[in-house]
Amino acid sequence: MGNDCGAAQLWLAAAVGALLLLIAVFLGASSGIDDSTAACQAQPGTSDEAENTIPADYLELYREVGQESGIAWTILAAVGKVESDHGRDPAPNSGVHSGANWAGAAGPMQIGIGGKATNNWGGPPRHRAGQHTGGYATDGNGDGWANVYDPADAIPAAADMLKDYGAPSDIPQALLRYNGSTEYIGKVLDWARRYADGGAHVVATAGSSICQPGTLALAPAGDVAAKVIAYARAQLGKPYIWGAEGPDAFDCSGLTMMAYRAAGISIPRTTFDQWRHGTRIPKGQQRPGDLVFFNSGPGSSPDNPGHVGIVIDADQMINARCTRCRPGIAMDSYARRSDLVGFVRPR
Repeated sequence: MGNDCGAAQLWLAAAVGALLLLIAVFLGASSGIDDSTAACQAQPGTSDEAENTIPADYLELYREVGQESGIAWTILAAVGKVESDHGRDPAPNSGVHSGANWAGAAGPMQIGIGGKATNNWGGPPRHRAGQHTGGYATDGNGDGWANVYDPADAIPAAADMLKDYGAPSDIPQALLRYNGSTEYIGKVLDWARRYADGGAHVVATAGSSICQPGTLALAPAGDVAAKVIAYARAQLGKPYIWGAEGPDAFDCSGLTMMAYRAAGISIPRTTFDQWRHGTRIPKGQQRPGDLVFFNSGPGSSPDNPGHVGIVIDADQMINARCTRCRPGIAMDSYARRSDLVGFVRPR
């Protein structure tokens, strides 16, 4: 399987140091997230920057659609900022007000109307609301038209797309499917933080199903866990390289070590040593941010697990796995794996 992980023979990392770009203290820079506010809460407040830079009609729409969709309005606003500067992109070939860009995306939220972007809108860019198109076309303002160039229609359509792509339970994955770029995830999350009052990292509103009692939240209120998860999510889509510690590639224990370093906590480098560093947590009592270990990889055993990931919720983890897997840093299920050994909460 080629699964680990950096659990043995660390001398290899030194031998290929120039290729692995080792020991970069990233501290979440690619996502811009430096706040530990819980992901699950009421819609975030509005920062001065948002009030002063987002057009009033757009700001009102982002808030309304956020409330209706369960996605934090700041995420929707950040998508609008990155895609078109809230409809203000002046480039003649941007497709914001007419036509489409080079990829076939159009409108302030840059929804596909053909070409490489495919026709996610469905049907012509402006058509009667009652026309069945099979896409995300929406008549958000009730004027009888579904118009990709009208923010009142485009913003709720973008929210519907993000929900189908995994939001609000997995915002990074939803953003990756929306745009296809891992760099895009970091840009959107950074703007979402800037638009929220106090820099809150809120991705799902309290009414969302993922925030109900009895479920593990996307990112808990705890300072350490929130920062660990934020760092790990910013690496989604990057490749796995054995012995790598970032910023361009990771192995499994390199990812967990650097994620905890971003939260201000130093943990050992190897999977074997990480298993022995911290508090063992019984299955069923794990929390987001805990490490989950598996009996896989060279030299591994139940006493020396060779693979490690970061718990996100009751089923999902972020981990760096297998050289031939694409992407190497990905969300995977851990709950039903037969080789699961246990959980550790680093101290």
